[in-house]
Amino acid sequence: MNFSVKHSLPGRIRVSYNKHEVSARQAALAQSLLSEQDGMTSVDVNYTTGTFLIYYDQKKFNEKKIKAYFMALSDKYLKDEELLDAIPEPQKQENLLYTLAAMSLSFYIKKLLPLPIQVLMHVYSLSPRILNGLKHIACGEVFKSEVLDAAAISMALITGDSRTASNINFLLDIGDTIEDFTRRKSYNDLADKLISDNDPVQKVEGNTEKKISLYMLKVNDTVVVRTGGIIPADGTVLRGEGLVNQATITGEPLAVEKRCGDSVFAGTIVQEGEIFITVRAVGSQTKVQNILTMIDTSQQLKVSSQIRSERLADQLVKYNFLLSAVVFMFTGSLSKVMATLMVDYSCAMKLAAPIAVLSAMKEAAENGIIVKGGKYLEDASAADTVVFDKTGTLTEASPKLSHILTFENHTEEEVLALAACLEEHFAHPVASAIVHAAKERNLQHPEEHAKVEYIVAHGIASSLYGKRLLIGSKHFVFEDENVSKPKELDEIQKEAVQKGESLLYLAEEKQLIGIFFVTDPVRPDAAFIVKKLHENGIKNCTMITGDDEGAAKTAACMTKVDNYISHALPEDKVFYIKKQKKAGHKVIMIGDGINDAPALACADTGIAMGDCAAITGETADIILPSEDGLKGLYKTRVMGQRLMKKIDTTNKSIVAVNSALMALGLMGLITPSAAALLHNASTIMFSIHSAKPLLR
Repeated sequence: MNFSVKHSLPGRIRVSYNKHEVSARQAALAQSLLSEQDGMTSVDVNYTTGTFLIYYDQKKFNEKKIKAYFMALSDKYLKDEELLDAIPEPQKQENLLYTLAAMSLSFYIKKLLPLPIQVLMHVYSLSPRILNGLKHIACGEVFKSEVLDAAAISMALITGDSRTASNINFLLDIGDTIEDFTRRKSYNDLADKLISDNDPVQKVEGNTEKKISLYMLKVNDTVVVRTGGIIPADGTVLRGEGLVNQATITGEPLAVEKRCGDSVFAGTIVQEGEIFITVRAVGSQTKVQNILTMIDTSQQLKVSSQIRSERLADQLVKYNFLLSAVVFMFTGSLSKVMATLMVDYSCAMKLAAPIAVLSAMKEAAENGIIVKGGKYLEDASAADTVVFDKTGTLTEASPKLSHILTFENHTEEEVLALAACLEEHFAHPVASAIVHAAKERNLQHPEEHAKVEYIVAHGIASSLYGKRLLIGSKHFVFEDENVSKPKELDEIQKEAVQKGESLLYLAEEKQLIGIFFVTDPVRPDAAFIVKKLHENGIKNCTMITGDDEGAAKTAACMTKVDNYISHALPEDKVFYIKKQKKAGHKVIMIGDGINDAPALACADTGIAMGDCAAITGETADIILPSEDGLKGLYKTRVMGQRLMKKIDTTNKSIVAVNSALMALGLMGLITPSAAALLHNASTIMFSIHSAKPLLR
């Protein structure tokens, strides 16, 4: 395969390829593999011109290295059929101007044909629109824009003015083509933006695990998915057991137990447990379908302004007919009647609002924000209360182990190795802090422990060499598991509170053997975002956390939230949100952990941070970017407010412009053809306006 550098600048390079040698799917695979390389800022492919536009970090890549990478791809990966099967077929890029030019050329060529043939072709081209109008009438849907169009064309034919009928039909076809293109482009742009995500999966090779791209996954590969993880591909459970939430497929909210030999499906979530899966079918196609289904579903979650405009549009059609009847009664002019019929409010109103919503969702995706429906942008814009989780939300999600206190003659290295052995199986910020600390000390983790049991919002339980191990919160270790308390524990906890440290307790056989002191820095922009939310109409910002009083109080003071609740369990968060909703408040809940999922589901708008657990992301209505997540929260609210304003303003403009066109038709200042042209042109302009960015 031939790849060549077309143009190169520091940090930017354009690479061309032969479209006869490299298929669109191979180009898409190359794009995916390049994008996951550390140092690649962005990789875009143009299938029409056969070029890649690549932006890269000059410290990690250069032109020579990129050329070598393309050679490696063409030699090893781009001919791999399994990898290619995992890549969705890229959509062909439409050329609107070419389509419109072809339609116009065909229309005017027909005028050169002999008159009898022209008549036949007129009848053939006009009949679908007339039949569509009759179909709506037969279904009892008399007051529809399709009926207005059919009536205007039929009236022109009845009066023998086939040229006017043909012109009207042509202009309507042009309008429909542009409208369909605009709607489809908005849909596809959003889909492309979301599908571009390339989630890693945990592949098992012998006794080791490594993260690979979803697109690199092959049939018969083995992957492991643990509590809170999403299953990346259809397959069969090889070993392990767990409860799998299959709501994304079956709609059934209750989790199903899965054991060795059972089938599992891509997109479902391991709610509890650990399962090793033999891949039966590559799952990227399923992911694509899930995204497209989400977008389809999102269009059913209409904002209230959109619903009102659609109802108004349908109601106004009847007045079109009434006005046309009045015009004919007083003037007897069929031309004025047709001009009146050619103008309606329905087309623009029913097109502009959906395009505005799809464009807003696309813009959100460009900012790293995934919105599952326009309704949720509206709900976010109307909220007056925000409930924050602490760890990973108001804090940086990068806790650090400050020091360790040991008991029962254990060394720091011993308890840290044991803790890391248990925590490495779970993608929680505190767990990562423990594992990272052990790695820094070059400690080996004993892997002979039994199955690891994760108790949501409490801790982890397992056994090693016949001894039961526990690691987790004070409530879990001392109250639930009745571990013996050392005499100095109260003083230790009091001192930690004063320093704003969180404590993690490790116990062996009902004896405390270690306390881990963890600090979690507050996000630098947290206080600023809370301030901006207050300025934007949020009345109450509350932080609810399972952490100790000291850590909670410190974080609350630094972030300037209005209230905070410490030592909270998942059900406490749900209780607080229900209480606020009962009091008449509109609530946003924002979190990242598995324990936040119930609260996200309970809130008017559930928002998850980018590095959230899979089940949290599935539950959330909106997912923020991994970086600058809190800024994404403020952007989401502003976008929602501007979207609502845009829809309302556009609807008022549609009514004003089309009313003016009707008045011109009544006065005989424009012909039916001109009315159709101006009506379609205004609809297209409103659609273009609706697609404009909200944040620029």
